[in-house]
Amino acid sequence: MTDDAAEHAPDDDAPVQEPRLWQGNGWTARVIKNDDDEGWAVAMIKDGEPEPALVGPWTMGRDKKNPKPLDTNAFHTLVKTAKEVLRRHEQQLHAQLHKHTTVASDDGELKITLDIVPDDEHPYALLSAFDQMGERIAQARVAASFKLSPASAAEWVEKDFRAPR
Repeated sequence: MTDDAAEHAPDDDAPVQEPRLWQGNGWTARVIKNDDDEGWAVAMIKDGEPEPALVGPWTMGRDKKNPKPLDTNAFHTLVKTAKEVLRRHEQQLHAQLHKHTTVASDDGELKITLDIVPDDEHPYALLSAFDQMGERIAQARVAASFKLSPASAAEWVEKDFRAPR
């Protein structure tokens, strides 16, 4: 390949910027026909993920038939929105898998945590007690369905941290 040909060869790492397909910053925006109606939708897919993180309506073009072409501003807004959707999903999942409460004890206030381990075959949870210095003073393996509440935490503390049944 001559130097001139090398200069004009396609760059595999160059971002794709087409009217219905943009790639860059670890994301792909693809404008697709909306199966539910006559309009268009845009799917935001994070690189390496099989499913879109976000699918939303897309604006029609001036001809009222074809979609409005993607552009730099739209792509950056879509990336920002898709990242926020993923962040909220991660926060929701974390809240489902990690719960905590506090309990008064003879030694002061204890923080009681429940961390669910979502194993496909044998899910379980770890019930832990932490003193005021943040030191773990007890831990027990419990069913993933264990319901952590101030009452269940207090009962566990009162029973000298024996694993609840």
